[in-house]
Amino acid sequence: MKKIIALVVVLVILGWLARGPLIDLAADYYYFPSDDAKPRSYSVDVEHGLGFVTEDGVFLSADVYRPSGLEKAPTILIRIPYNRSFKNDVKVSMISRYFAGRGYVTVLQSTRGRAKSGGIFYPLKHEKADGLETLDWLKQQDWYDGRLGMWGGSAVAQTAWVLADQSTDMDAMFIQIVSTQFKDLFHVNGAFALETALFWALRNNVASAEEVDEESLVRGVNTLPISMADDRAALDIDYYNDWLANDTQSDYWSIIDGSDRAKNLNAPTLFLGGWFDPFLSSQLQDYKEVIGQKTQHVSEQTKLIIGPWTHAGAVKTPGMIEEIPFRASVVIPAIPWFDYHLGLSESLEMPKVKIFVMGDNIWREENEWPLNRTKVLSYYLNSQGSANSATGDGKLSLALDPEDQAIDHYIYNPSNPVPTAGGAMLGLRAGMQVQNSVESREDVLVYTSEVLSQRLEVTGEVIVELYVSTDAPSTDFTAKLVDVYPDGNAYNLSDTILRRSFPVDGGVYKLILSLPPTSNAFHQGHRIRLEVSSSNFPHFDRNPNTGARFDREENSRVARQYIYHSEQYPSRILLPIIPNNN
Repeated sequence: MKKIIALVVVLVILGWLARGPLIDLAADYYYFPSDDAKPRSYSVDVEHGLGFVTEDGVFLSADVYRPSGLEKAPTILIRIPYNRSFKNDVKVSMISRYFAGRGYVTVLQSTRGRAKSGGIFYPLKHEKADGLETLDWLKQQDWYDGRLGMWGGSAVAQTAWVLADQSTDMDAMFIQIVSTQFKDLFHVNGAFALETALFWALRNNVASAEEVDEESLVRGVNTLPISMADDRAALDIDYYNDWLANDTQSDYWSIIDGSDRAKNLNAPTLFLGGWFDPFLSSQLQDYKEVIGQKTQHVSEQTKLIIGPWTHAGAVKTPGMIEEIPFRASVVIPAIPWFDYHLGLSESLEMPKVKIFVMGDNIWREENEWPLNRTKVLSYYLNSQGSANSATGDGKLSLALDPEDQAIDHYIYNPSNPVPTAGGAMLGLRAGMQVQNSVESREDVLVYTSEVLSQRLEVTGEVIVELYVSTDAPSTDFTAKLVDVYPDGNAYNLSDTILRRSFPVDGGVYKLILSLPPTSNAFHQGHRIRLEVSSSNFPHFDRNPNTGARFDREENSRVARQYIYHSEQYPSRILLPIIPNNN
């Protein structure tokens, strides 16, 4: 493997110097290897620094990759709102040449304030206006034949989403690891996705791409108030401040996220998401809205892929022989998808839904999402009042045990939060990790099933119903679904947080926590586990328990948290089970 990587590096460097053929070779055989890949049919001609001036006087620069010998061809538009570096330039050049070598004019445009484009960079804000002007510019080009697709992931995909309900020019989109709701990326059930926001802000705050310094990130997330996290980590970043301040739906988010974009989509879309990507829940909501819309050709031809990925990264689950590379997975399917929708092929062999089932570690084709054959199974929380840590007496059972209905209790101290170990987030901690260290803490309640006698598949959205009380005016509760292997190692699958205010009356309140969807086969000999606590830091900011605004508070207090499980208060986890005979 090291020799292959070294060869790729050499080929890329030589190809970059040669501006062409060796980059194609590296892309075809090493960067995007696949038996399913369509062979390259054309050499590629490249024009750099093309573009136009917007109505407000900003030059938007584009590189155009064309299949040699074709006067006109379908166009794939990629608008890049990221920093430019040697590494990033090689990546986007590989992708653009890959598409062009298979018959597409590929337009790689740097958005406002990036690379050679003018103006001031501010993420997500200008993409609709600039995008619409870009579509007008495309129509004036002699190589443009009226057929158009857009491709991209994350903020690149947002540049497509903002046009999806604004123009009928697009014939198809391939949208990865993003949704129409960027607000939901940063504000999750009242809590702030601290490391996600700060990591993204730090990575994009300068003109040239830089890897995020871990020491700076740690320094930032540990800062109080969190409104100063960016200043403490590096410097004051205007968009980080705006993300933090706009914790409710507002004019700020309407400019970025629009309104009902998925319901008004004008083109069939291929969605691609990851089980450990923070956009997954809202992305699947977009998918369901597209499928339910009235435009028949859009709803019928839209498709979905969900794989073992974080936000643009691979996850190697236990028992998986090799990671499934993310980059190849977002490039290889693009060709048959665009070939069909842009008129280069008369057929498309692609299932409606394709998911990766962890545990089994296999791909499976489906006809819909969520799966129609799903059966909901309830596991109830039971204990004798000592569910604290994995060595406690917390149990998950198919029925409430009348002898195990004592109240569980723990202290949540914001000065000593439960550390993040994996999950759906941006940053250095994302993905699947062993949870045993987290589960050794007294402020983590652990409820575990009996050893399974047969395979049990959980695929879909997981719901946790908790009956709680607290002495804090505002506090958080967290829930995490975990797969416990026969060797005792526990691996996270899905988690969430819920922040809310409480009357200081000692009352018992029902909370419903919706965990992001997952797909995992718990095999014979495994156990199902639910963790309950009140922090997951720095994935989410620490609730100070004071009731003051979370972004400005520097002080904190401990909270006494109580979890009830009885006939009157039947706390439980509801699992979407896929029968083994299907």
